[in-house]
Amino acid sequence: MFGFSRCGCFLLGVLAIAAGAGVRADELDLQPIAGVKPRNVIFILVDDHRYDAMGFLDHPFLKTPELDALAKNGVHMQNAFVTTSLCSPSRASILTGQYMHHHRVVDNNNKAPDGTIFFPQYLQRAGYDTAFIGKWHMGGESDAPRPGFDRWVSFAGQGRYYPPQNPSRWSLNVDGKRVPQQGYITDELTDYAIDWLDERPADKPFFLYLSHKAVHAGFDPAERHRQLYADVEIRTPVTQANTEENYKDKPMWVKNQRNSWHGVDFPYHSSLDVKEYYRQYCRALAGVDDSVGRIMDWLEKKKLDQSTLVMYMGDNGFLFGEHGLIDKRNAYEESMRVPMLLHCPELFPAGKPCPGVVANIDVAATVLQAAGLPTPKHMDGQSFLDLAAGKVELDQWRQGLLYEYYWEYNFPHTPTVFAIRGNQYKFIQYIGVWDTDELYDLKNDPLEQTNLIRDPKYREVVEQMRRQLWQEMRSTDGMAIPLGEKRGHGANLRRRSGSETADFPEYLLRDKDERE
Repeated sequence: MFGFSRCGCFLLGVLAIAAGAGVRADELDLQPIAGVKPRNVIFILVDDHRYDAMGFLDHPFLKTPELDALAKNGVHMQNAFVTTSLCSPSRASILTGQYMHHHRVVDNNNKAPDGTIFFPQYLQRAGYDTAFIGKWHMGGESDAPRPGFDRWVSFAGQGRYYPPQNPSRWSLNVDGKRVPQQGYITDELTDYAIDWLDERPADKPFFLYLSHKAVHAGFDPAERHRQLYADVEIRTPVTQANTEENYKDKPMWVKNQRNSWHGVDFPYHSSLDVKEYYRQYCRALAGVDDSVGRIMDWLEKKKLDQSTLVMYMGDNGFLFGEHGLIDKRNAYEESMRVPMLLHCPELFPAGKPCPGVVANIDVAATVLQAAGLPTPKHMDGQSFLDLAAGKVELDQWRQGLLYEYYWEYNFPHTPTVFAIRGNQYKFIQYIGVWDTDELYDLKNDPLEQTNLIRDPKYREVVEQMRRQLWQEMRSTDGMAIPLGEKRGHGANLRRRSGSETADFPEYLLRDKDERE
């Protein structure tokens, strides 16, 4: 059972109508769930935070005491994913509860269609105070306030870790007014969040969406963290090896991407040291950990730490050399798997991890349930509050998750990807490229080193998962791919001295006609 959920919309080829865009104002009034008291909710989103970059997961050197405390006193959702590993599409899935083929934010260049409903609009209508503080990113360079929020603090595009020397060239948007950025962005966003929590009326429930710029690429830590981990030796990922064995039965595009903007041979078309890049990533993450501690301290001081639902999540993962790649977009674990931590002692037993497969499309429904509201029919996700509380058995929860990524002109080395990520197996299929599909046994091969797609013993698994993938696409009206405008050649360079292009695999090569 996949547990794939509902959708009440239609996709009509390239003229598809975005689900939720046609919701009338009166339909924002959801019938409250009987007997449920609206709960305060704080949702913390962190950019590019991959699933294993937390101290309590036996990381070799990274220290995250505040995240460790969240896991110790709450619930670690061990199998949390995004349905598209890219900033804007993933964030749109969080806010709409929908797959990318529904909300149609297909890349980082385009905003959500006019009329798209974001779940905080339901909270506002139900009497919540709402605030968005941080990186929005959907809609190109616009930082204008969006529907659903009483308080708005944001910035254009990716934002900046530090303000520029010329402050007239950069500012924050605070409720529609231009306000200079004063200092390190992780700290400053946390300041704004706590100020809002302090100043808001105490007689209404609140929803805070704290959306950090960190730890997006271009990692720049706070001054107090610049020397962290200076003496730590950073290991080369096992799957980074440029060997025939490592690339055996892998898609050709993976080997080819090694020598590209998103590969270790030519990262960002530069001589970037990927290991040092990871060191900076871990340093920048320390500021986020500090921020979490400040939020939790505020809740404890106000005696709200037992009743408030705190959710911590990454918007996508990030590769640092795995498979010879950097960045995200693909369907490998380091790209699509993210941290998800929940804290609310009134709801969850402390320190008990949950292995159920959850995703960004589930966040909206989960927050709405905490507010005592049902899941709107146009959402694809489902609430995992009861799953995290141990009230739902794993065999009654989804057994697999759809993943999708659509080719982008500006980064042409990653093809269109569709995948099903199950509890044991992952099936990956590519569209529009002459290459092989992939199947991995995640229990026995967590690093995704052995592609089983051509192994006869797994033929039934492949056929079943391929059917499941397309069943989910059909059942959610996802059979048409929304197109993003191609505006140029993109980052299509290769290093002359880098790794060579991949050869076609032996099983495709013939000396005679196919029938001979």
